[in-house]
Amino acid sequence: MKIFALIACLSLTATPVFAVSPDSVARVARILKTTPLIDGHNDWAEVLREREGEARWTMDLRQGLGARPIPYNTDIARLRQGMVGGQFWSVWVDASLPPLEQVKETLEQIDLVKDIAARYPDTFEMARTADDVRRIHKAGKIACLIGVEGGNQIADSLSVLRAYRDLGAGYLTLTHSKTIEWADSATDNPKHGGLTPYGEAVVHELNRLGMLVDLSHVSEATMRAALRVSKAPVIFSHSGARALDDHPRDVPDDVLRLVAANGGVVMVNYALAYVSDDYRRWSSDKHAEEARYNSPPFGGLYIGQPDRAAEAMKQWLAAHPAPRVTLSQVADHIEHIAKVAGVDHVGIGSDFDGVDNDLPEGLRDVSTYPALLAELIRRGWSDAEVAKLAGGNVLRVMERAEAVAASMKGELPVTVTEPALDGQAAARPRSQRPNSVRSITSAAPVIPARLG
Repeated sequence: MKIFALIACLSLTATPVFAVSPDSVARVARILKTTPLIDGHNDWAEVLREREGEARWTMDLRQGLGARPIPYNTDIARLRQGMVGGQFWSVWVDASLPPLEQVKETLEQIDLVKDIAARYPDTFEMARTADDVRRIHKAGKIACLIGVEGGNQIADSLSVLRAYRDLGAGYLTLTHSKTIEWADSATDNPKHGGLTPYGEAVVHELNRLGMLVDLSHVSEATMRAALRVSKAPVIFSHSGARALDDHPRDVPDDVLRLVAANGGVVMVNYALAYVSDDYRRWSSDKHAEEARYNSPPFGGLYIGQPDRAAEAMKQWLAAHPAPRVTLSQVADHIEHIAKVAGVDHVGIGSDFDGVDNDLPEGLRDVSTYPALLAELIRRGWSDAEVAKLAGGNVLRVMERAEAVAASMKGELPVTVTEPALDGQAAARPRSQRPNSVRSITSAAPVIPARLG
């Protein structure tokens, strides 16, 4: 009966992207019964907090959220239809907020994730380890994991990072859209050439804590620096292949090969501008046209005339329709990463509820994961390969990170501060500056001697 329901669901989501084979549907159901499907990035909790205010604590999350005036991509009914076994819920706050406010809002969002799990105990359970995820999936529930989406959210404090880990955070994205004091972002001007010495100390502490290093949103130089420093496999929680879409948020082929050597995983994003280069260019043109009409204070053609600006934009959109982006193109990213890095190093990181419903045809909400897996089966993927993509790869990364943390159990926490570490590094001639957290041990007694 479940397979027939899945066929019906896939038939609705697949048209006109591809024809659904009943055999592939049965194979997807069989794979996801034994392997949890784990998405690396979903912003549902953050968007609930932003849109619903205090109602977020009591509103019914079971179904119907896709029919709201601004549709959600996620609710419990559709998670079940999508056969989701584990989800990293993103915890994101605006980097422009004062540091202590960022910490406060991060804690509130972690609290909301835990509250959702507590309110629906038959559906969700909090998880910290790979074994937790497997146990929860076997019990027929969805494992809830937490990803802190921005190094700015630790407020340059490793104590705050440790507190997040104690509260259950499973990964830290080193930056979001802005370059911070110790790491360069992919979408902001670089300041550090990647990671500062303090940034390397953050990576080291993440390894010690068994918390995953997430390189989505970071610059190429930061990617390479973190891959050089990290003892544990890294993840890209929601990124694509730069070879298919020349967006700085996507991952170049040479870095994909470094990820393979590191043992990490790139979890493929569904955001249209990261999937389609044509859409990325169209979106850039659209924003430029909007600025041409509305640029303050004097540059816009129709500044102060919103009706004229809206009509001009309507005409531009009619003449320049958005390029189609489909499920098939997301599958192309998955296949490219599998080809360059290997099938052991690719996963799914949708970014549902984080991209303003700008999603590919066939992948509009969390019910559609099986459609993507069915497309890969249609392309010739084996059950074992699909299982790796769905969740096996990220579970392996989690297990390895746990093993690295166990091997570092004898180390004391890193206690150095960003101003102390990066300040002393900047004061030295460039030729004498440390190039790793290990090389600064003797000059920075606030880092425990065991690190050397």
